[in-house]
Amino acid sequence: MPSEPRRSVLVLLYDGVQSLDVTGPVEVFAGVGRFPGRAGYPIRTVSPGGAPVRTSSGLTLLPDGPLEDAEPGPGTTVLVPGGRYRGDFEPRLTDWLRAHGTRPDRLVAVCTGALLLAEAGLLDGRRATSHWNACARMARDYPRVRVEPEPIYVRDGHVATSAGVTAGIDLALALVEEDHGRDVALDIARHLVVYLRRPGNQAQFSALLAAQSAQREPLREVQHWITGHPGAELTVEALAARARLSPRHFARAFHAETGTTPGRYVEQVRVEHARRLLEDTSEGIAQIARACGYGTPEALRRAFVKTLGQPPAEYRRRFGAPA
Repeated sequence: MPSEPRRSVLVLLYDGVQSLDVTGPVEVFAGVGRFPGRAGYPIRTVSPGGAPVRTSSGLTLLPDGPLEDAEPGPGTTVLVPGGRYRGDFEPRLTDWLRAHGTRPDRLVAVCTGALLLAEAGLLDGRRATSHWNACARMARDYPRVRVEPEPIYVRDGHVATSAGVTAGIDLALALVEEDHGRDVALDIARHLVVYLRRPGNQAQFSALLAAQSAQREPLREVQHWITGHPGAELTVEALAARARLSPRHFARAFHAETGTTPGRYVEQVRVEHARRLLEDTSEGIAQIARACGYGTPEALRRAFVKTLGQPPAEYRRRFGAPA
């Protein structure tokens, strides 16, 4: 049996770095070492001058060595986490990235780490994403980058960028799956209690995050009802009756306070619930369709293709629990 190629991870640290951008992906990569017969990833952290760094939350991280001595090569994944951005960058970071950014097998940015790659010219002509709050700035300041604000992560050649904070875990899981297979990645996700292992083309917000919480109590109660009862009758008329409003008034007020229509919110909740059932249970597609309010497998299939770009059966094959 041929031996696995040796892969390593090099993590760039700097003052103001977001700690979860570092520790989330690192925990994923470190998890491979728990599997017998699997070559784990040697992980090395570096900073400018090798100095300790203070994270955006006030934690102090002690790197393994100086950035200046790091020489990434074949088999290396360079991880560039995001952090506090004040309009300028540590020149030693951008200089190092310009000099070394094309050498590693994979160059990975989490959250606003994509801005560091863009500043170094490593995203010119490439598709990329970042934290939803930074995408407009990246598009404005780096017009040669093809910014995609919706996905939680984007792969373009040897460069991968992810959305904010926890999306770095999703990207790291995808890289582990690429290196070691689906079962290893899923086991690590469960070990870390990652509730949903999300495909890269999923929007950055879940239904509960994308929509604002309504200010008025009747509308908030309706939001909670939808989330807890995805298989119920969730027409505008039924929801309006629950809120004790006319359908027209309810639809206008819901959109004004949540930023989305009742129908769109219901669809997002139902797709999320269906994803959970596909990932965590062995229930049939028809049964899941009924449980989520779609009625028929074809209606569920259309919603999945529209939202996630793949049918339910393919989603289960890729992300469901091993049989």
